[in-house]
Amino acid sequence: MVNTKSSFYKSAFTLIELIFAVIIISIAVISLPMMTQITSKGVDSNLAQEAIFAASAELMGATSYYWDLNSMQDSNVSHLSRVIDIGATCENNSSNPRYRLRTGHIDQPYHRRCLESNSTVAAGTNSSLFPNLNNAAHTAADIFLNPTGSGSGYKDNYKSAVTVTNETDNNIKKITVSITKNDGTPITVLSTYSANVGEVDYYKRRF
Repeated sequence: MVNTKSSFYKSAFTLIELIFAVIIISIAVISLPMMTQITSKGVDSNLAQEAIFAASAELMGATSYYWDLNSMQDSNVSHLSRVIDIGATCENNSSNPRYRLRTGHIDQPYHRRCLESNSTVAAGTNSSLFPNLNNAAHTAADIFLNPTGSGSGYKDNYKSAVTVTNETDNNIKKITVSITKNDGTPITVLSTYSANVGEVDYYKRRF
């Protein structure tokens, strides 16, 4: 006698597997757009951070310039930026040991000094010969090179604008970098200050 078995239970079990497989695949497919959206937002957030870092670098680069065009009036006798006598705080008596120094200056070589001239105002203009803080100012410009914003790409293109203004104390200039989206929506504003203090030279040993 031949032993026979019903395949009903086997078919039922296979059907349950199929139902579970369909449910799992459906959940995975439904979550794909959300995962894509989250990834896109993460990339856009990273781009915003990169824009802020780039603006910070631009701000630091601006402070490496001379303070003002008039700071280099003594360029024929010194390659250093010197202090403009704003507010008449520099000693102007040639018989005084501290001639062309002001309070806080050290009467030693290679240290800060006032201009030999009696210039008392900042020029407030840019210069190709002596790049100064005013050279850093510009209107809104793209931060990233060759931006490719599109419906299938990144939606935002970031811009930076730099302004240089004198504060209430004319010995200080304020440099401000404003970061905006392409539509003008503000992202952040970075500011720093630069003072009319001249610069020091370094002692050079020759042997």
